[in-house]
Amino acid sequence: MISLPRLYAIIDSSAHRSTQDLLAYADELAAAGCTLLQYRNKSGNSRVMLEQARELKKHLGDSVRLVMNDRADLCLAAEFDGVHLGQEDLSPDSVRAIIGPERWLGVSTHNPEQLCEADLTPADYLAIGPVFPTSSKDKPDPVVGLEGVRRARHLTRKPLVAIGGITRTNAASVIEAGADSVAVISDLLREPRKSAEEFFRILR
Repeated sequence: MISLPRLYAIIDSSAHRSTQDLLAYADELAAAGCTLLQYRNKSGNSRVMLEQARELKKHLGDSVRLVMNDRADLCLAAEFDGVHLGQEDLSPDSVRAIIGPERWLGVSTHNPEQLCEADLTPADYLAIGPVFPTSSKDKPDPVVGLEGVRRARHLTRKPLVAIGGITRTNAASVIEAGADSVAVISDLLREPRKSAEEFFRILR
């Protein structure tokens, strides 16, 4: 079974003006001690996604585990370390066949039924959310709250990532509810190194 760091930082390309800006942001997170970064790009431009992903890999090397959001093909092309799937993406079984046994595979779930279904797949870890209201999705799923995290914890033995509206203010309560790791986008954007370091202090 894989071991997740407490902080699962997500780099959303839409929050950065350029690839250089995105790389500088990744540097700050790595300097703070982040060992797992997900690259997320919902623009649909595969060429840009691959270029940015390859730059991230070249820039960070093997110091950080890099996970590609949604796209197994780009994960392989950019030599990333894993893929994270949503409910609308290829099935976990299909993606496992593409990426092989060594790379990490994560699956987002939004209710107990989806979580139980994902638990039966070859996913290495499962995500549950949104735990709190979030601004990073245009059409977010219904909020599950801390009770949703507690329920998810009882339904799987796989590592559990909580996502959605998680900040330094509420992160400890999410871990207490049973999550192994918290996925964060918005609350890392300002002063990323300082913010990530504060998360690690809170989540010790």
